[in-house]
Amino acid sequence: MIKEKRDRMTVQRMDNVGIVVDDLPATIAFFRELGLELEGQAVAEGEWAGRVTGLGEQRVEIAMMRTPDGHSRLELSRFLAPPVVSDHRNAPVNALGYLRVMFAVDDIDETVARLRKHGGELVSSEVVQYEDSYRLCYIRGPGGLLIGLAQELG
Repeated sequence: MIKEKRDRMTVQRMDNVGIVVDDLPATIAFFRELGLELEGQAVAEGEWAGRVTGLGEQRVEIAMMRTPDGHSRLELSRFLAPPVVSDHRNAPVNALGYLRVMFAVDDIDETVARLRKHGGELVSSEVVQYEDSYRLCYIRGPGGLLIGLAQELG
């Protein structure tokens, strides 16, 4: 067995998950309804931003959303230039790549009902219970954005 070396620098934390969206205001409202707080909005543009992404000159509206515990963030980005080149929102759940973000919630039925007012739709027709541990579902939000919800039981 190989022993892991512990004296080197490792990841300090996961800073955020980035999601490209087509309707920033609707997506912000959806995640606010879920309970995330809008930390701030900005426009990232110019040569420096393009060097980070490899896209060259770009102009992107960004909104940073924070979970109530303050530990996790979503960076919502709407590209103004260059235009979006592909769309993975309708890919099946077994497609390669990033799929969804899962959120722990207190009351999954109440959360689904609130998100429906913002265009949220269950992927299947029901919230599913796993043993006596969790109730789970996938829900599509604005523009088909896929998220997961989990309510721990007991």
